[in-house]
Amino acid sequence: MPVLSSSPVAAASGGSFLLESRTVAEVFTPEDLTEEQRQIASTAAQFAREEILPATDAIEAKQTGVLRSKLVKAAQLGFTSVDIPEVYGGVGLDKVSSTVITDQISILASFSTAFGAQTGIGTLPLVWYGNDDQKQRYLPKLAAGEWIAAYSLSEATSGSDAMNVRCRATLSPDGQHYVLNGEKMWTTNCGIADLFTVFAKIDGEKFTAFLVERTSPGLTVGAEEHKLGIRGSSTCPLVFSDCKIPAANLLGEAGKGHHIAFNVLNMGRFKLGVACIGGARHALAHMTRYAKERKAFGKPIADFGLIRRKIAVSATRLYAAESMAYRTAGMIDASLAQLSEELAHSPREIQRRIEEYAVECSILKVYGSEMLSTVTDELVATMGGYGYVEEYPAERYYRDARINRIFEGTNEINRLIITGWLMKRALAGKLPLLPAIKQLMDDVMQPPSFETSDATSEPLAREAELLAATKKIALFAAGVASQRFMAALQDQQEIMADLADIIAQVYALESALIRARKLAGKSSFEAAAAMTGLLAEESMALAEQSARRVLAASAEGDMLRTQLAILRRLARYTPADTVALSHTVAKVALQLERYPV
Repeated sequence: MPVLSSSPVAAASGGSFLLESRTVAEVFTPEDLTEEQRQIASTAAQFAREEILPATDAIEAKQTGVLRSKLVKAAQLGFTSVDIPEVYGGVGLDKVSSTVITDQISILASFSTAFGAQTGIGTLPLVWYGNDDQKQRYLPKLAAGEWIAAYSLSEATSGSDAMNVRCRATLSPDGQHYVLNGEKMWTTNCGIADLFTVFAKIDGEKFTAFLVERTSPGLTVGAEEHKLGIRGSSTCPLVFSDCKIPAANLLGEAGKGHHIAFNVLNMGRFKLGVACIGGARHALAHMTRYAKERKAFGKPIADFGLIRRKIAVSATRLYAAESMAYRTAGMIDASLAQLSEELAHSPREIQRRIEEYAVECSILKVYGSEMLSTVTDELVATMGGYGYVEEYPAERYYRDARINRIFEGTNEINRLIITGWLMKRALAGKLPLLPAIKQLMDDVMQPPSFETSDATSEPLAREAELLAATKKIALFAAGVASQRFMAALQDQQEIMADLADIIAQVYALESALIRARKLAGKSSFEAAAAMTGLLAEESMALAEQSARRVLAASAEGDMLRTQLAILRRLARYTPADTVALSHTVAKVALQLERYPV
């Protein structure tokens, strides 16, 4: 797999950000893109402006052939084949390059949804788990856009409970084909897809994946769903009535479909978070331009503090999400670069390396989707009545944003994954989380120190202190909850979700802080530093609030009062002037009429 990155990024262990510190040189940021990657970004952005945007109305109206024709044009530029090995007709580039394409092409949610289904969850099951015959037969067609792919897992009674599918597969007596019966729901690209990755249980027991061609006898594509958002994307049910497919189209191993379903979703979550970043960038540009043009009380509304706050909040969360996304992509590429020549093209080894960062992928999915919802909401608020009518794109951005918190695993499920994955790794001895929690629990029981540090000794030193405090709060809350519930913690969904929120804030703030330090001395440092300052304030407030809920659910009486006193000590800080910080961020964004970094 060609790697275009030249940055000395650390292939850190997944989840280690909670326990370890990284230097500026060890973390990949958008500023580290190579010239080739910048050219890829420019080409993708140009394609989005010149091909996707002009076709918005036609795509949203589902005009026959338009969406598919744009996917074909994207394929002609190599965008749909970036994750497909060259031997099967792809270009097989690194994950940073794949990230850049997803980021820049995500200018219209309906298109980016179809694109993501084609290049991610539609194609990767075959890339990672297909045998050579299956890959030779299908991947060149998918790479060229000749065929469109779809991923079909959900059913009417099994959404988040993915393993509870009712779709059934039975092997024929002669062993030549499988017969599928059942129904699938919410399949993206369904109306235009030629190849479906379908999950069913063999004999009602073995959860297995199958490659199903659209022309398979017994397969019926249902009517298009009428959706709140992403209206231009195709979403239909699939009905299997004695649907016959060749036995050779079983994907992977019988009874091992859960490996395919869950591992492919890791990359799907990552790419979804990246797409949210691209969408938010365009929404923020609309916000800044409108704020400068719209006048009220004799002056542009951009002069009003509360409008500037909306711009600053939107830019800050976008900055955090973008920093996390490229950091994660850099770690994945660094890990893949360590593979021996013998294993460098092993799909299973590549998939295993990506799975290492499952928690970072889930964090990005949750944070990115909720960030986009915030940005689109603030855009509508900034535009007032104009933001609520179809004549302007704000209302479409707002509608389109909601689905991101549902698919690729709901944000609620992903919050459980974040905490559960870390705890599972800790118990397996793969992440030294438990010793770190024990050490912190010992430390916080010591008398408090009244020493103070000079937070002005270096740029962003104060933000670094708040990051360190947020990490301690995460470990402290996890320790209290673990002591109280032990193995039953996994059944305490509210506590698991609160812990996930604190953990996510740690990853967001650290990624933003390291990136801001990398920007020191550059023109965008002022905005990056101000956004990091705003994020530090927000992270500490959210971490303390979530930790309070965890403690109150885990203890009572004197024990609870003692723990709350410890939390107050850990969360003690002097607040920054967030009004001034917001004005700094908004000033730069308004001058540029876009995202300020």
